[in-house]
Amino acid sequence: MIVDKDKLVKSIEEAIKNGKERNFVETVEMAVNFRNIDMKKPENRIDAVIALPHGLGKPRKVGVFAKGETALKAKEAGADVVITPEEIDELAKNKRQGKKLANSMDFFIAEAPLMPDIGRKLGPILGPRGKIPQPIPPLSDPKPFIERLRNSVRVRTRDKMTFHAPIGRKDMDVEKLADNALEILKVVENKYDNPSQVVKSIYVKTTMGPAVRVV
Repeated sequence: MIVDKDKLVKSIEEAIKNGKERNFVETVEMAVNFRNIDMKKPENRIDAVIALPHGLGKPRKVGVFAKGETALKAKEAGADVVITPEEIDELAKNKRQGKKLANSMDFFIAEAPLMPDIGRKLGPILGPRGKIPQPIPPLSDPKPFIERLRNSVRVRTRDKMTFHAPIGRKDMDVEKLADNALEILKVVENKYDNPSQVVKSIYVKTTMGPAVRVV
C-alpha cells in the first residue's frame, strides 16, 4: 500500500483546516507525482474511469448516445442529455455546438453500434477532451451505467509525470474522502509492479487552499 488510511485522513483534515472559508463548497483534490518511469511509452500511462465508493458529493453529468428504446430508458434514468443518431450528424456539422456539449458533460456512454459513427464524426472533438463514450450493449438498460458514472472520476496521465483527481467536497466526512482517495490509488498500485518506487509524492488540497503532502 502506498499510503495508509490514517495518514491520509490526517492530511485531508489538515488541508481542510488550512483552507480559508469560501462562499462556495470547495472540492478536495489529490495530486500524484511520479518518478522512475517513462510516460512517453503509452503502456506506462494511466487512463482509467474509477467509481468512487462515496461519490463526489455532487453527481457527475452523463450524456447518452442512443436511439429507440434505449434512448427512452436513458431519459427515464435521468441522463443529462440524450443524443440521437440524427443529432450526431448535426453536432459534426456544428463544431461549436459539439464542443459545447463535450465540455458540459463529464462522461458519455453510447450504444455499441453507434460507436463507429461517433468516432468518425465526433472523435476529433471528444477524443482530445477524454470524452470518447463508453460503449454499452445494444438494447441494454443504460441506468446502471449512468448511475456508476455519476460517482466516477477519470484519471489520465497522458505523457505527464503527474495526475490530479477530485476526491469529494469539503463538507463530506473525512473518512469517506480518504476511502475515495484510496480507491484512486488502487489503480496506481495495480498498474505498476513497484508502486512505492514510482510514486514520488502525493498531495491533497481544497480548490483554493494550500497543498498538504501525504507522501
